[in-house]
Amino acid sequence: GCYPYTMPECEHHTNATHYQPCPADDYPEPKCLKSCANSGYTTPYKQDKYYGKSAYAINQRVSDIQKEILTNGPVECAFDVYADFEHYSGGVYVHSAGEYLGGHAVRVLGWGEDAGVPYWLVANSWNTDWGENGYFRIIRGTNECGFEEAMVGGLPKL
Repeated sequence: GCYPYTMPECEHHTNATHYQPCPADDYPEPKCLKSCANSGYTTPYKQDKYYGKSAYAINQRVSDIQKEILTNGPVECAFDVYADFEHYSGGVYVHSAGEYLGGHAVRVLGWGEDAGVPYWLVANSWNTDWGENGYFRIIRGTNECGFEEAMVGGLPKL
């Protein structure tokens, strides 16, 4: 909100030329300033903070995940990433090749079907030149890459 995002954008796993390549190591974490930048934003710093009321695991049944998204909005998911995922450019992702690279967390927004193949619609954090404009679809109902076993929901403190 009141403080501009200070991390520079960089290319994540693509050959596009919109940004500089990401460094091998992460950028250093910026210092947390407890004041608003002079950006014309008028909400005071203390009023711009939001807190969570609760966070909880969601049962891995597809119907339970769908109910959570319908009831409380997007959920967070941690899953296993393999080399072929870095090169995803569209369609419904199913791991097919490549070594295990580690874990990754994403935001699950919804679901659908493409030519009869059920999928989750997911927002990634690797810029808009990766995947489907920064989003991806992954097969739904098979726990692909551990996707459905690590869903987490939460409620804001109002």
